[in-house]
Amino acid sequence: MTELSIVIVSFNAADDLARCLESLFTAPPATPHEIVVVDNGSTDGSIATARRFAQVRVVALRSNLGFSRANNAGIRESTGRNILLLNCDTIVRSGAIDTLVAELEREPAVAVAGPRLVDASGRAELSFGRMITPFNEWRQKRLARTGDVEALTRQRQYPDWVSGACLLVRRADAEAVGGLDERFFMYTEDVDFCASIRARGRRVLFTPAAEVVHLRGRSAASAPAATRAAYRRSQLAFYEKHHPGWVPVLRLYLRLRGTDTEERSHSIQDPE
Repeated sequence: MTELSIVIVSFNAADDLARCLESLFTAPPATPHEIVVVDNGSTDGSIATARRFAQVRVVALRSNLGFSRANNAGIRESTGRNILLLNCDTIVRSGAIDTLVAELEREPAVAVAGPRLVDASGRAELSFGRMITPFNEWRQKRLARTGDVEALTRQRQYPDWVSGACLLVRRADAEAVGGLDERFFMYTEDVDFCASIRARGRRVLFTPAAEVVHLRGRSAASAPAATRAAYRRSQLAFYEKHHPGWVPVLRLYLRLRGTDTEERSHSIQDPE
């Protein structure tokens, strides 16, 4: 068993995947590690891109099974004592992973750790928050639009969840909750995963000591309608699981807005 398994899910994002892997090999973590790329049935040469890096193990799925199922496949194929779930649209800066691992290891009660995420120009992303509820969803969006995200993301804290774009978890905790819930094709799976882990009395950490570039939304921008539909399906599934009393209200709200949650989502995968 190695110290760390880095699991990267990719779907028709060969260029992003290449940049992500290059960042990992240009300045590799000092922590003994392995890299597992799970390809969700890409048709753009993503598998060939991953195989250019000889040390990368590739899991080639026949079709797009979604973010949660693909990550679970990667977790099963990996051996690390800790697991880093990493989006293919990230660029990992030198030392970031080692710092994140050290932050996790310094607190035995912490099961999950997430770094500060920034875009290509260095603007911070609000990549953590409170458990999803109707009020907290509104609050999160308001903070992202009008809050001082720069200041908020400079504080070490223990939120309810951190973004699945870069999420470090102890294998023992991931396996104890059965991995990611596969009813979530994409979106909200990270919030649900953290909720399951917290339900066992474990903690989630956000640390600005580690910083990772997240080129958020690049794949979703090519299929915005399908992305919105996928988000709404996951939102409904999340409320059905965690807040069933709110489901009729949410369904009514979506009908009044004319949101089509039946649109196919297999053409996209940009989970965070």
